[in-house]
Amino acid sequence: MASIDPAVWFAVCYGVFLLLVAHVLDRLARRTAARTNDWRSGGFTYHEDHDAWMCPEDQWLWPISFDPDNRVMRYRAAPTVCNSCPVKQTCTTSEHGRQVGRNVDPWPNSEAERFHRGIACVVVVLALVWPLAVMLQDRTTLELTVLGGATADIALGSWPLWSHLRHSPAGFPDNVKVEGLDETVAAQLAASASAARRRTDYGSDRRAESIPVHIEQHPGFRAPTQTGVEPGTTKGPTVRNSFENRWKAFDQDTDAEEPPAGSSRRKQR
Repeated sequence: MASIDPAVWFAVCYGVFLLLVAHVLDRLARRTAARTNDWRSGGFTYHEDHDAWMCPEDQWLWPISFDPDNRVMRYRAAPTVCNSCPVKQTCTTSEHGRQVGRNVDPWPNSEAERFHRGIACVVVVLALVWPLAVMLQDRTTLELTVLGGATADIALGSWPLWSHLRHSPAGFPDNVKVEGLDETVAAQLAASASAARRRTDYGSDRRAESIPVHIEQHPGFRAPTQTGVEPGTTKGPTVRNSFENRWKAFDQDTDAEEPPAGSSRRKQR
């Protein structure tokens, strides 16, 4: 039985080692992404059976829209619940309720995650190139069999790392509105502007221009006429006439009781 060159065993072991390194890198990237998603969700818990999130205050966030560009499902709580929540200052500053996103595709589902998956795939390619390069040399049938089997095993072991190249179904409910990120931001800005207009328009005394009011008289209305009264005057006691009479009486009393010069009106004790 012919012996196998140590270079063949080295190529096989090196390829397997690189495959293990690729899986370790992918596992570390997956764990980092999971921690990042937990930090973004703020301690919220996703319930797959309800397709909804529950916040630490035991309130539900239901799906409101789906972003086909980023393949993200968005969930939002009721504004009346969030605005009255005692821990709102530590949760959100939005007046429309807390919003949480969820990627509908399996990992990797973002540009950063696909970048880390790409690094693992590059390592796998290096693991395949080394045995193939050794096979191109003058090798025996047994050595070619060992190298070919190692190459096939490395390729099969790396198959899960190429999953992001396969098409993944969206898997989002049909009754959810399809809305991109730009459309969502525009809708929130429009809602904020509408709420600001409602707060300033109704009952506001700071209008830039006055609104004219025209009162039309009824066709059958006739103003009462007064006889024996000069034009521009009013017959009978009125508020203005009563005030003028009282003011004249006050002036007459003041003139009658005018003290001599150098004296005071204050009564001496």
